[in-house]
Amino acid sequence: MPRMSIDDLKKIREDGKRTLTMRSGHARAKVTIHMGTCGISAGAREIMSALLKEIERMNMSDVIVTTSGCAGLCSREPMATVEVAGHSPVKYADLKSDAIVRILREHVAGGRIVTDYALASGCETTG
Repeated sequence: MPRMSIDDLKKIREDGKRTLTMRSGHARAKVTIHMGTCGISAGAREIMSALLKEIERMNMSDVIVTTSGCAGLCSREPMATVEVAGHSPVKYADLKSDAIVRILREHVAGGRIVTDYALASGCETTG
């Protein structure tokens, strides 16, 4: 097994902090980038990169970023789901880098759903 670098250890520490934030319930929001093969081929990696850069730029330590597989709507990729504490999740579709930055600023930070990219609101399960 190769040696771990300082950067590797820092990443592990940051991942641990994010997990602790999510488990303790102190996260403002969770953003899931759908990274199935269809999402990746449509540009999901660029969406993820733009999101992480903007979160760092805005110094938002209370936002959890996760990934998932295909959301089932390949023709609408790249997609993201935003879950703000106390509100229904919102699925966004047909994203570009500038759109995910706008969603972070307006929805996560500002509390306003970005209807230009919103596909659906609410949970997919019944119960």
